[in-house]
Amino acid sequence: MDKKLVIPGEFLSDDVKLADEGTYVEDSKVFSSVFGVASLKNHIKVVPLSGKYIPRQGDLIIGIINEVSFSNWIVDIRSPYEGLLHISEFPRRIDNSEMSKYLKVGDSIMTLVKDVDQSMKVELTLNDQRLRQIKDGRIIEVTPSKVPRLIGRSGSMIAMLKSETNCNIFIGQNGRVWLTGKDKNLDLAVRTIQKIEKESHIPGLTDRIVNFLKEAKGIPVKQQVKKKAKKRRDRKARTGTCRRNCQRRKKKAKKRSWKMQKNLRTLKRINPVGFWMNCWINNMSCMKL
Repeated sequence: MDKKLVIPGEFLSDDVKLADEGTYVEDSKVFSSVFGVASLKNHIKVVPLSGKYIPRQGDLIIGIINEVSFSNWIVDIRSPYEGLLHISEFPRRIDNSEMSKYLKVGDSIMTLVKDVDQSMKVELTLNDQRLRQIKDGRIIEVTPSKVPRLIGRSGSMIAMLKSETNCNIFIGQNGRVWLTGKDKNLDLAVRTIQKIEKESHIPGLTDRIVNFLKEAKGIPVKQQVKKKAKKRRDRKARTGTCRRNCQRRKKKAKKRSWKMQKNLRTLKRINPVGFWMNCWINNMSCMKL
């Protein structure tokens, strides 16, 4: 089993080289430092089930303007630490007096963590084509530690969500999610994301989400399950029939071979010359007879 639920102080491994995030080493042993889900594949990493977002350089996040100062926008990044967006990191040149004209208190932005120093001063930037002010759609919040599960392995979960709900979805590393689309589709996407957040630690999540989306669209899941089961039964029946037919053919071939050998032995005893002539004409190996 690659994943399991662990508590702080729970023993995980004797190999200290495998220790990763959410663990600590004591007496050459690896223990969990948080309550969460331990991933035991390749490295030992424990993802907490709850907790605040800790910013790291390169993170794409969604921030909300809290304050406009002389040369900085103070940004709520859903962390114990505030983000600073300097006027020089705005995508166009503006004067200090115009700052509130472009970004005012309460505005939401898609931003990038440019740098985090030792004192946890978080510098943000908008100087990237991917980054912008958010003016439409909805923004919801999930637990930051659940973001990897919401994205899925190689982006599989978020790709399925976008496809099934026909919504554009951006997931910030700080747990804020921006969605755009039709209201009906947005409602379904929000309910699905909330379900993923609630059940992210329970095995079989992907199958449950697939069924949840089908039920929401009015597709009877039970009938589909029955159809799949019927197909499996039919396939097994066909396989069993083929196997029985194959066994019958083998038995018949073996019986014919045995009768042929018996006839050849009789011919060899009664007419040796005819026996060897028959073998030579039919290019048969008769040495074992």
